[in-house]
Formats: sequence, C-alpha cells, structure tokens
Amino acid sequence: MPDGTAAADAVVTIEQTRHAFGFGNIGFDLIALANGESHDAPSVFGGASAASAPALAEHYLELYNATTLPFYWRGFEPRRGQPQTARLRNAAEWFVARGVTVKGHPLLWHTLAPEWLLDVDNARAEEIMRARIARETRDFAGTVDLWDAINEAVILPVFAAERNAVTRLARTKGRVEMVRMAFESAREGNPGARLVLNDFDLSADYERLIEECLEAGIAIDAIGVQTHMHQGFRGEDQITEILDRFGRFGLPLQMTETTLVSGHLMPPDIVDLNDYHVESWPSTPDGEERQADEMVRHYRAIVAHPAVESLTYWGLTDEGSWLGAPAGLLRADGSCKPSYDALRALIKGEWWSEATEVRTDANGRVTVTGFAGDYRIGLADLHATVTLDRGGTDTLRAVLE
Repeated sequence: MPDGTAAADAVVTIEQTRHAFGFGNIGFDLIALANGESHDAPSVFGGASAASAPALAEHYLELYNATTLPFYWRGFEPRRGQPQTARLRNAAEWFVARGVTVKGHPLLWHTLAPEWLLDVDNARAEEIMRARIARETRDFAGTVDLWDAINEAVILPVFAAERNAVTRLARTKGRVEMVRMAFESAREGNPGARLVLNDFDLSADYERLIEECLEAGIAIDAIGVQTHMHQGFRGEDQITEILDRFGRFGLPLQMTETTLVSGHLMPPDIVDLNDYHVESWPSTPDGEERQADEMVRHYRAIVAHPAVESLTYWGLTDEGSWLGAPAGLLRADGSCKPSYDALRALIKGEWWSEATEVRTDANGRVTVTGFAGDYRIGLADLHATVTLDRGGTDTLRAVLE
C-alpha cells in the first residue's frame, strides 16, 4: 500500500501486459501504412500491397511484440546521399508507439549493396560503409537500438552471385575485420545500441567466425541464427542441437529469420534457396495443417531453450512473400491459416496470463506463476507493475499507488 502496510486478505487483480521473450515478424508490409501511403512504393524486398496493410496490421499487433524493418542499402539509399530516413523513421515510430520493439536489418550486407558503390575504390568504399553504418545508428537512436550489424559474413569473401563493393573489400580485409568495421561503426553512431552478428550458415564455419571475433575483442551482443525451412522442418532434436552449439558462447541467441512453408517443399538438392524458381507455389490444405503442427513444435523448442531471447518469423502473409514461398501465417487473400491460429493459441493463450483475481494471505503475499514479462497488479484504484524474469523464483514487492 502507499503507506507501506501490507494489503492482507485482499482481492487483487493480476494480468500480464508484456512478454519478456521477443515474438517478432518482419514489418515490411506496414511501412506504407505508417507513412499514410495508399500507393505501392518501389521495393527491393517484395512485400504486400499498401491496400492490404490495415488488415495485416490488426493481425500483426494481435500477436507480435517485436519487428524487423528493412535497411537494405540498395533500397534505403538508391541514390547516393538520398537515404529514406524519414520514411523508415515513421515506420519505426509507428511500431514503437504500439509497444513493439524495432530491429534494423542489416547495416552491412553484400547482397543488395548499392551499385553506385562500385564506382569508387576500396579505400573510399570503406569510408562510405563506415559512414553509412554510423549514420543509421545515430539517426535512429532511441527508436531503433537493436541492429543486425553485419549479415552473412561467413560467405562474404567468396560471394560471387553479384558484383558488389562489400565482397570486394572483404577479399582484402577478411571476415573478422569486416565484422569489426561494422560493429565499431555502429557503436560510433550509437554507443548504447545492441548489435547482432547474423548468419544462415549454421556450420562449424560460423562457430569459428564467432570465436575469432570474440578473441579479436569484438563486442557481440547477440548471435543471430537463421532457420529458413523451405525444404522441411528440421525437427526438435536438430533445432536443440543448433541452439546448444551456438549457446556455448554465453551470448543471447536470436532466431532472426524463420520460415515454414504450407505448400510443397523445396527439393533437398537446392543449395541456395534463391536458386529455386517455380511459376506458382500455392498454399495447400495438407500443407497448411503440416505448417501449423511444425510451427507449434518449432516455437516450443525455441522458447524452451534458455539461451534464446527472441524469434522473428520471416513474413506474416503469402502476398509478396520472400521467394514467392507460401511461408506466411496468412494466405495471399488475407485469411488466416491454421498456423496463425495455432501460434496465437500459444503466444496469447497458453503463454499469456489474462486478468485473474487472487486473494493475498495474512502478510499481503500472493504466489504468481507465469510466462516471463511484465504484470499489472490492481487493488481498487491502486496499481503497480512487477516484472517476472525468465526462470526466476525471486520474491517481488509491489507498492500499490
């Protein structure tokens, strides 16, 4: 109570207001809505139409507390010196105003690097890269404080699918120094930013890169792990084995890019997912049931692992989806697949505590068991907020005011 006395033998209401775990999706489809745009703007990353955005936003905000916004350099700054800062800031602020944590992706990547960067030599290109990275973290500080600092560095020096200045520079500097450049430049712009090393290569090569970076004194805040499962669900055992391997570094793990398809599976002989091209890749009833089952199994395995702090699914809808895959939780017409309903039943059902009335004991205490996050405690017109930590069993004291 405000006077310090215990609220003994009193009925209080306890309800969850926030998950500690980051349940995320990409927010690409909602940029137009956040900017009040009714037209479809040019995009290097696909996405749903502006007309679909209002309905998508309702489904998004019902489920997710985290988002990833696109800072692909070629799309963000198609003409040198003309970045789309205002448009992305509007989008970021739109999410933050609705209680959604924003991550920027990525600050440095060989794919979708601007073609105009090829016109300068390596020394000048490095200066421009450093300036671009620092500019973004500085301009978005306080709104976007979480970034994939560099994306897919394992393949970086040998990447040959398209000419780009990032790979060209990496062949001189090497992987570790490219990572150092990205992290140092990002912290120059925002010393308080949390920076992630992100990759799809889950082999020992990625583990070695992490080891080398840590030995070189690079301060990595979290390790990003991609699991695009267009060729089928990896299964709980394999997922757990991956998390154990990367969890050994003692850093938080972020499942940064996850997909499970609700149509036919991509053939297993495809090495680069980008090389698979089909005229049509429809969602099917059988595929949707499979996707829903795998979605629940995957999320349970991820959330149960103590090293993981977030999971970002890569696409809410099949409309404009990456590689045209039926990986969304909504069909292209906006209707919900079974996977959306199944995931909602987990995140806002089994893993969520609705308002519940409980009675305190003679000492004004009550035992609460729930999913990690923030909880609101109310007694008449008095309220307080407490935070339950993951795996914690501490006694928390709430002062009702």
